[in-house]
Formats: sequence, structure tokens, C-alpha cells
Amino acid sequence: MRKEPLTHKVPEVTFLFWLIKIAATTLGETAGDAVTMSMNLGYLAGTAIFAALFVIGVRAQMSARRLHIFLYWAVIVATTTVGTTLADLLDRSVGIGYVGGSSILLVLVIGTLLIWRRSLGTVAVSSITTPAAEMFYWTTILFSQTLGTALGDWTADEEGLGLGYQVASLVFAGGLAIVALCYFATKLSHALLFWTAFVLTRPLGATVGDWLDKPLTKGGMAMSRYAASAVLLAIMIVLILLDSRIQSRRHTRPSNSAAPP
Repeated sequence: MRKEPLTHKVPEVTFLFWLIKIAATTLGETAGDAVTMSMNLGYLAGTAIFAALFVIGVRAQMSARRLHIFLYWAVIVATTTVGTTLADLLDRSVGIGYVGGSSILLVLVIGTLLIWRRSLGTVAVSSITTPAAEMFYWTTILFSQTLGTALGDWTADEEGLGLGYQVASLVFAGGLAIVALCYFATKLSHALLFWTAFVLTRPLGATVGDWLDKPLTKGGMAMSRYAASAVLLAIMIVLILLDSRIQSRRHTRPSNSAAPP
């Protein structure tokens, strides 16, 4: 018997969605570094821990029959943390380097999107209503988060372009502003612009996260990774609750057509 399509399990893409995404990617950077560096577990152990959490989260997300907003964002955070540790493992421990790692991950992101489009006909977020589309969605997100980490490190670190965390953050914020302008002022594919923005929010979060917790001598604010992660988590929770409340009011608002003349 053919299974019925799932209900839509992806949040509505609004301004608050992007704010939550940026907070989540920044949290992924500070939390990932807290495990690998502050706890001295290393990139391999950190990647194994967060990969296990990612698998558990994705299984729970795909088993759900409707959107559970906190579960969704928990899986997003899991992709950012495993993306942080995996990118650091490839770039630093394995020795591929920032350019090599970014190139490989860019090919993986583009390749996944192409296979997804060829298989299902669209990569639009509105199409995430089947298990196959959901699997492509989370695979693309995992690769994009890892790519974003590598891009952020390559842009900011001295071993890469050496722009520093603040300048690199402004570069990626500017990139997001250009994507937003294209969304409102051009006829470019909204799916393409969505995935471009999704990738760019990750290096923005990575550079902001590094700016928060790196030593003053390296251009950071020397904030505790644990404290930074706690603050970012609190911000995320507040934004998620606010977004949920706004969406709930919007969807329960009576139609104007039902009002008496």
C-alpha cells in the first residue's frame, strides 16, 4: 500500500527563521569548540559524539508525522556542531586544508542538490512532505553546515585569507544582504536563494562564534565557550517561542471574508 505524504515538517521561512538559524549556527561553533577544545576531547571524538546525536535527532525528526519545532531546531543545532567538528577534523587533523576541505564540501552540496532535483523534480522547502525529500533535505543541510564552517575558518583565520573574525562576519552578512535583495528585486529561483542563504548563515555563525570565544590576542572576546553557548541557547529558545506564537496567531486569525458587511 502506498504511504500518504507527510504533513509539512519544516518551519515557515520568515525573518525570525533566519535569526534562529544564525543563532543556531553560532551555538554550533561555540558548543563544538567547547567539546573538542575546552574538554580536550579532540576533533575525532567530538565528531563521533555529535554525529551520533545527529543520527538520533534525524531519526526522531523523520519518524514524526508533523512539525515539532524544538525537535527541528535541535537537529539543526546537531548539524552545526557535527559540521564544526567534522570541518576542523578534515581541515586540521587530516590536513586537507581550508581550500581543499571547502572545495570537497561545495561539490557535495551541489551534487546532493542536483541528485535531489533530478530524483524529485524540485529542491524547494515546500516540497519536504515525503521521506525521500526529507532525507535529501537533511543530507544537504549537513553538508552545507560543514561547508560553512570551512568557509568561515578559511576567511577569518591567518592560515587562510586572514581577514579576522569581525571583518569575515561583515563579509558573510553582506553576502546575506545581497541574497535578500535578489529575493525581493529579481526573479532568481527562490529555492536557489534559500540554499545560498542557508550556506552563508553558517560561516557567519562560525565567525561570530569564534569572535566570542577566541583569545584577545587572536582578535576574539575571550568569552567562555560554555557561557557563550548558554547565552546563545537562551536566545534561540526565546526566538523559537516568539516565532511559534506569531505563526500560531497568523494561522488562527479569522478570515476577513467571514466578517459581516
